[in-house]
Amino acid sequence: MELLLNAKQMKACDEQTIGLGIPSMVLMERAALAVVDEMGKAQLDLSKVLVVCGSGNNGGDGFAVARILFCSRQAAVSHGGSGDDLPRRTALEAVGSRQVTVWFVGKESSMTKETMLQRSICENCGLKISSNFPDGEYTTIVDAMLGIGLSRAVEGRYAEAVEWISAQNAQVVAVDIPSGISADSGCVLGTAVRADLTVTFAARKLGQVFYPGAEYCGRLVCRDIGIQTDWNNSGIHDASPCIFTYTKQDLTRLPKRVPDSHKGTYGKVLLIAGSEGMSGAACLAARAAFRSGCGMVRVFTPACNRIVIQTVIPEAMVTTWEPGKAKPGGLEEALAWSDVVGIGPGLGTSPDAKELLCYILNHSAKPLVIDADAINLLSAPLRPRCGEMCEQTAAECSASATDDRGKIPLSVQDSLKGRVILTPHLGEIARLTGMEKHTIAADPIETARSFADTYEVVCVLKNTRTVVSDGSRTYLNTSGNDGMAVAGSGDVLTGVLCGLLAQKVPVYDAATLGVYLHGLAGDAARDELGAHAVMAGDLCDFAGKVIKKYAR
Repeated sequence: MELLLNAKQMKACDEQTIGLGIPSMVLMERAALAVVDEMGKAQLDLSKVLVVCGSGNNGGDGFAVARILFCSRQAAVSHGGSGDDLPRRTALEAVGSRQVTVWFVGKESSMTKETMLQRSICENCGLKISSNFPDGEYTTIVDAMLGIGLSRAVEGRYAEAVEWISAQNAQVVAVDIPSGISADSGCVLGTAVRADLTVTFAARKLGQVFYPGAEYCGRLVCRDIGIQTDWNNSGIHDASPCIFTYTKQDLTRLPKRVPDSHKGTYGKVLLIAGSEGMSGAACLAARAAFRSGCGMVRVFTPACNRIVIQTVIPEAMVTTWEPGKAKPGGLEEALAWSDVVGIGPGLGTSPDAKELLCYILNHSAKPLVIDADAINLLSAPLRPRCGEMCEQTAAECSASATDDRGKIPLSVQDSLKGRVILTPHLGEIARLTGMEKHTIAADPIETARSFADTYEVVCVLKNTRTVVSDGSRTYLNTSGNDGMAVAGSGDVLTGVLCGLLAQKVPVYDAATLGVYLHGLAGDAARDELGAHAVMAGDLCDFAGKVIKKYAR
């Protein structure tokens, strides 16, 4: 598990570390050494380096980087060494002809004391510092202008410097974060540097994970420089709620198989899915549930889908109903049989679909995944709670009142609490909440957190970076790729979530682990097939391969 920090939290960590007695200059020196080390590992062309520094501590890091590069150049000129010292000698020889230039774009009156000291050290070492626009060409440019504290649009001389860097034919290395990128949201604040390599410190920042910030960072490397950022750091929790993500080690938390077991041991999933012409969604969800480890799957679907589903996934049981005749008997028996229910993939928004959702909400207290069309139905009028299957058609049902918290009818809100995972994308949650999509996209963390807290559910807000929240804990997914932007990908996620719930994984853990596993399956599929060739069905197969590789 990995913490992802915003600017305020990172500042709190800095201050707490300095409060322990570790001087800011020591942290600055460690940061600069880390940047230079990563530049060497990346085998960048360092024959002609320009370091662009601002007035704040990010600029101080830059001055230190420039001085280390400059002094290593001087050391290389006089270095001899034996054959046993070949790796170090080779590295030094590579920098023997290096030219290092510093461009200071800030204001001297705004310089921090640490940055002033780093600049003075550079001058004492004989490194020339200029405030004028460079007129030469450079092989590598180091961006150390603005750092993670930026909260307003880049303008003036800084904006001019960003545009100048963007016009150069050079490799760009960003110190901590590309100048112009918000460390909190990843948005571009006016204009921003596009880096090939970003070296950040202590922890990844939210703005380096969210897009477009992730793209502007290029390859992102996080280095430990001695700043305290663990879960026990009170400064993190005091600054704002914590956001976390998973690493592959967290997959060891997936359910274990036991020798003395049978199919019922791993749970029974009921999928209410499919409509005429939409049997594929039901097949994908069922297959994904099996690949995630559940023991049995039953699909409740219109009769027209029986042959397709039994042909494509013969392992699944099928119970059918006729349009306009969604009798409670078959559904009632299927509910009694199941451990977990998933509803929505390919279901449609017909009156029959509304009746089915209404019945599930009013007659089952089992863990429930609500996806796709079922989410859209939640924002439409549903028949109030009743003791039996609705006898009226959905069109005849009276509209339930809603409160000012959102669009979900009051009559079903209690049915959702504590057991439900909802998986809306931006458009679906916009309909559920009445919010504008651009408002949601600007702060998906707060949107998911607020929605989950209001309705006491787990919200899986799907996007390029999916957010999962139960109102108190918030997870930001970092697995997955653009190859997963295909029809059926969401149906697979529903199946994965149901499969984990069936194996008795707690609701919130099933949501976070399921989203992470789903993304890793997409990454594995892309690596083998290429992003252009990935299909939703591939995600099912590669989910099983990921579990085999990492779960223990």
